[in-house]
Amino acid sequence: MKVFILLIPIWVFVTPVLSAPVDVTPQPPNADPALPTEKGPIFQVYSDKDAPSPGVAELKVVHRQDLNKKILISLIVASTLLAGILLFSCCFWIYRLKTLKKSTEQGHQKAEPVKGLSWGPIMAKFPSLKAVGRKGLVDVIEYQLLVAATDNFNEKNAIGEGRVGYVYKAQFNDNVQAAVKRIRGGEQDAEKEFENEVDLLSKFQHQNVISLLGYCIHNNAQFLVYEMMQNGSLEFQLHGPPRGSALGWHLRMKIALDVARGLEYLHERCNPPVIHRDLKSSNVLLDSNFSAKLSDFGLAIAGWNLTKSNVKLSGTLGYVAPEYLLDGKLTDKSDVYAFGIILLELLLGRRPVERLEGGQCQSIVTWAMPQLTDRSKLPNIVDPVIRDGMDLKHLYQVRESGSFVKLLLPFFYFNLQNQHGWVI
Repeated sequence: MKVFILLIPIWVFVTPVLSAPVDVTPQPPNADPALPTEKGPIFQVYSDKDAPSPGVAELKVVHRQDLNKKILISLIVASTLLAGILLFSCCFWIYRLKTLKKSTEQGHQKAEPVKGLSWGPIMAKFPSLKAVGRKGLVDVIEYQLLVAATDNFNEKNAIGEGRVGYVYKAQFNDNVQAAVKRIRGGEQDAEKEFENEVDLLSKFQHQNVISLLGYCIHNNAQFLVYEMMQNGSLEFQLHGPPRGSALGWHLRMKIALDVARGLEYLHERCNPPVIHRDLKSSNVLLDSNFSAKLSDFGLAIAGWNLTKSNVKLSGTLGYVAPEYLLDGKLTDKSDVYAFGIILLELLLGRRPVERLEGGQCQSIVTWAMPQLTDRSKLPNIVDPVIRDGMDLKHLYQVRESGSFVKLLLPFFYFNLQNQHGWVI
């Protein structure tokens, strides 16, 4: 724009000069004015034959006028183009600045998940979230967006209930579905589990571990947003209304392999290794293709925390390893024991603990161990849903490998990596 302003005075001063009237009177050649003749007026100093041709002067005048017009037109066109370019540049930069300002405002809104509360107290309450947010590993999702996606957490969208809260189906505007866990506020243990799960899941990257899409903190409530698992939990498929009807023999073995791979990732590939501490069929989720993924890492603990004296005894009845119950010794073998219980659920279609007549309870291990050691009884204890559609030689291979016995007998375990041979 400054360049355009500077051109204005040049245009003003140049134009009058180029358009001023031109004196076209022919000038006499050099002659002595003191030598007039008697044949003409005193002011005539030329003879007729010495006078210049009028046509030549007129031609020169016309030529100069055309040249002046061309220069003037060129200046006008050039000035107009320059003004247009400068105007376009100004508009572009104004648009650019507005866009950057809008993006910055949205970024600030996204970085502030709690309205009415400063971020400082949140970081003081959940210190591990500071590192997660700084690395940009997990998105902070606005509370109002979750309210809209779950229809204000309507009961019709509830798809499950966990240890610390309900899980809702969320439908976002871009046709993306997700699962939102609403953690009950005010409970110290629940807040610790929320922070622990965000911290761990933000680091995990494995096809058999649930993906955390984001989290939200609103007043005293916390929310976790996961990828949607369309077929629910393994517990629902085995012990809910489907009663295992959707799970054939090969699909059950595939699910077992997925769980084994997820555990192998936690125990062998994470640094430091991670112990789930609450592995069970309700925490094994199935996507649209029935691929299994481990979930609910609120109680999980990393390797460097295993020596802490404040590690509480935790887990679910029926899945807790015997030595963990006896002396509180926590190792990755505790997860392997729980995996063995899940294998029995897949094979037998029974719950880990079942109530008997008279109010007594019986564990699946107590009931199954005598049956597993008798080859003739093995086909009779298999889940009736898969009994007719399975190849008995595969069942005998599982039995002969001794995997169930090694998994379930107290203090006698095997390395998780070695079990892929029979699950495949």
